Amino acid sequence: MIRPIVKYPEPILQQPTELVTEFNEELRTLVDDMFESMYAAKGIGLAAPQIGVGKRLTVIDLSNQENPDGKLVLINPEVVETQGRLYEEEGCLSLPEIREKVVRAAKVKVRAQNLDGEWFEIEGEELLARALQHEIDHLDGVLFIFRMSALKRDLILRKIRKLQRAGEW
Repeated sequence: MIRPIVKYPEPILQQPTELVTEFNEELRTLVDDMFESMYAAKGIGLAAPQIGVGKRLTVIDLSNQENPDGKLVLINPEVVETQGRLYEEEGCLSLPEIREKVVRAAKVKVRAQNLDGEWFEIEGEELLARALQHEIDHLDGVLFIFRMSALKRDLILRKIRKLQRAGEW
């Protein structure tokens, strides 16, 4: 089922999420809904808060449905190692049409659980590293606009308020 994407400034987007403790059919359905919602929105990653669910869960698919093995489900993820720095453009489904450059680690190692509750580690570089960090930030209540300079962020927030007043956000 496609669920609507929550947009900034919805409070759930700025709140830390709760750990997932039950690995059951309800969780599998939520993950399926998240992939379906992400694909419908033309995204490559989606965190549970972006569909209004305050759980520590994210899905990523850099292949955009072209490689079934490329689908990642990360439950209770945490970054355990970082290397280097990249300054690249990012976007976010909860901040539609806003794209800006932010600094992220060039390489990350993440520890997470799968749908059966088993722990695993995944390493990512470049786009995968960026996606992992971006989605885990969502689970910590941090949006990418809070990783840019105060000046750029203020300009974006003013633009959003203007769009809200016009009924376009």
